[in-house]
Amino acid sequence: MRRSLVLVLVLLTTLLGAPAAVAAPGHQISYKTIPGVGGTALKAFVVEPTGQGNGPFPLLVMPSSWAVPNIEYVGAAAKLAKESGYVVVSYTSRGFWDSGGEIDIAGPDTVGDVSKVIDWAIANAHADGTKVGAAGISYGAGQSLLAAANDKRIKAAAALSTWTDLARSLYPNNTVNKQAVEVLLGAGHATGRPGPVLLEAEDAYRDGRFWEVVPISAGRSAVSKIDQINANGTAVMLGNAWNDGIFAPGQIADFYGKLTGPKRLMLSPGDHATAELFGAAGLPNEIWESVGRWFDRYVKGTANGIDAEQPVQLKPNNGGTWKKFGAWPTGTTDTVQLDGKRIHAGWATVADSGTILLSGALQGFLNIPTGVSLPFVDRNVAGVWGGPQYPRGATLAGTPKLKLQVTPSAEITTLFAYLYEVGPLGLGALITHKPVKVTGAGRTQTLDVELEPTVWNVGSGNRLALVIDTVDPRYLTESTRGSTVTFGPSSLTVPKA
Repeated sequence: MRRSLVLVLVLLTTLLGAPAAVAAPGHQISYKTIPGVGGTALKAFVVEPTGQGNGPFPLLVMPSSWAVPNIEYVGAAAKLAKESGYVVVSYTSRGFWDSGGEIDIAGPDTVGDVSKVIDWAIANAHADGTKVGAAGISYGAGQSLLAAANDKRIKAAAALSTWTDLARSLYPNNTVNKQAVEVLLGAGHATGRPGPVLLEAEDAYRDGRFWEVVPISAGRSAVSKIDQINANGTAVMLGNAWNDGIFAPGQIADFYGKLTGPKRLMLSPGDHATAELFGAAGLPNEIWESVGRWFDRYVKGTANGIDAEQPVQLKPNNGGTWKKFGAWPTGTTDTVQLDGKRIHAGWATVADSGTILLSGALQGFLNIPTGVSLPFVDRNVAGVWGGPQYPRGATLAGTPKLKLQVTPSAEITTLFAYLYEVGPLGLGALITHKPVKVTGAGRTQTLDVELEPTVWNVGSGNRLALVIDTVDPRYLTESTRGSTVTFGPSSLTVPKA
């Protein structure tokens, strides 16, 4: 009897075939040409899940950063496809590398390309048009936010090292961020084909007419599209670095406050694109881990608890664990009265904001701050004020503010305010800074100046110090040598957690 049963099983196996092995979840990568706006060829890596059925699969679209090709996100894309079943399209933004077209600084064609890629993926890559997300770093992040305003199919966006206000980023308080502009222009020429808008903007910058560039900012800034994003109900995750030398965090914090849909804000040590750099390559990274969970919740609809977490997550710029808040921190404050001083303008001091990309990276990776020796700051050409001392230490959290009474002797003067933590030997670590342009020779005026926001742990026994001078190598300085600046009674307000 047993022998007959074995023979029957062997016969059935022969007739029906052996049970097929179940394929383990994985991914496949192909290189495609996708037609963008006007048929412009966009070169893309298309990463699709395998061993997870025939789809349709949720879709993530990732435009590349400025001057970076489409390989930028392939590591993260492979991980998302294999582990979470996404189709991911990582493509080179128009005007760069092997994609066609010209660089239009996130203009209508570049933003429209995101929707064209969504269309293509639905038709050609088993993508689900009802489950779509957009993500990117830097230029790709800005495109993702702008596309989310235009395309209701985008349920969630993750924007890392992004801008939300282009003019405020590159022209803070009417002061040109010279190092950032030069880096962007140089990289654009080296890796792409600048279009008319970029070439005209460069001409204005070279001729000292940067204010003529400002009008193009509005349509290329997500803050001007906030009503559309809110109306669409897009779930928006923002992740930037405290020391981002191109897109400083103040504009991000303000934009976050205007969002009414699901939202998350993560600010951490580092410079432009450094905090999330390794995550894009598929390596362990807490920012990209949150990106994956964000999309799982708001694209796939997985109840993973991220919506129940405190949405504002801030890691101190000088080290420490994440501090989590329900909203942007508005705790207690210390206010310091600043006495009057008179300085000569147009001369550099040992106080400055550091070098973009380098200084912030040193702070983020090695906790090496931009430093100063306070005794060596020339009091003839800089105002120096002592701030509060903290015998037991303190955590600053939020936006330090200045109410500054000034009387310049020249028609145009650029001021640079630096807030330091200072130890017993007078050595200071730069906490935050901000430039401001002052106009009106001989006119006394009161300025309300917000420094860039920060979270910073002040060591026990250390104090704060404020330095204001008139030259900084990061920025285009318009101060006149031989002129003066007189500071009247002023104040510094510092927020604490």
